[in-house]
Amino acid sequence: MRKMMKVAMLATTALGFTATNVLALEWNVSLWGKRRAFTEHVEKLAELVSEKTGGGFTLNISYGGLSKNRENLDGISIGAFEMAQFCSAYHPDKNPTLMVLDLPFLGVETLKQEGDLDLALYQHPAAVEDLKRWNAKVIMASPLPQYNLAGVGEAPSNLADMEGLRVRATGGIGEAFKKVGAVPTSVTSSEAYTALESGVVDAVAFAPHAHLSFRTIEIADWWTTNLNPGSVNCPVVVNIDAYNALSDEHREALDSSIPAAMDRYYEAYQEVYDKWGPALEENGVEKVTLPEETVQGLQEAAATPVREEWIAANKDSIPAEELYQFVKDKLAELKSQ
Repeated sequence: MRKMMKVAMLATTALGFTATNVLALEWNVSLWGKRRAFTEHVEKLAELVSEKTGGGFTLNISYGGLSKNRENLDGISIGAFEMAQFCSAYHPDKNPTLMVLDLPFLGVETLKQEGDLDLALYQHPAAVEDLKRWNAKVIMASPLPQYNLAGVGEAPSNLADMEGLRVRATGGIGEAFKKVGAVPTSVTSSEAYTALESGVVDAVAFAPHAHLSFRTIEIADWWTTNLNPGSVNCPVVVNIDAYNALSDEHREALDSSIPAAMDRYYEAYQEVYDKWGPALEENGVEKVTLPEETVQGLQEAAATPVREEWIAANKDSIPAEELYQFVKDKLAELKSQ
């Protein structure tokens, strides 16, 4: 009798264990590079979701093990993984509506402004439909500080010095530099160090966190303090089918964790700003502040023509002018708050 009871208890325990595992949910998340400020909101999201569900819903974060960064949107579309981060400038033809955020010299002043602006655009019906083609739904932005150049050799001091300068720059920023005679190339962030070291490029346009993470300032001779041509937008998306299949409990755990995850993101970038000055000094990188007329000249040469070319190239496939006006109006609203 005692033996039978023991067998029954073991069976019950086994069934309970099996049920727990059946109910547990794991999502794979495709990022790249290494853990850094740029990925801290995803890391925080994973922590909070697991905490709120008692480990019943986990986000398994992979840095390059699931996909190349240029292929993350494709992976989301076929359900190869449930969540991913990507930068729209890696494949502008796949997400044309998002490229309005990459136009140069939009006038964003703070990182929080950038984040709120990005999220507003991601919720525009045209952008939602654009990403639906890839079975993707945006859940978070990854706002980036204004880009500046870190380079080797002689630092540019005027627009004439931009002529022939080979710059790692993507999207609208690359187009802006092209307007003043520079030669933009779109090597990935992971390839930037090698490109600069080998002489494939003379300078790299990155936000400070990326210059730190991808070690470009370890070989750079100079960094521009005030070009501020813009940045790139890099949303965090989920596979729509996977999101819709979540239980109410798991969806609530995910959605309710996003504000705190974004708070952590902004905290992480403040930590980057605190490290940036000392890192430049430690690596002997000269801070180059370009004359105001040089910066204005770049703006005048690039902002309007790049915008007009983008609208003309996209007006037949997306509401390009409407999207641009939406972004400008939303930014004005954010600045007035």
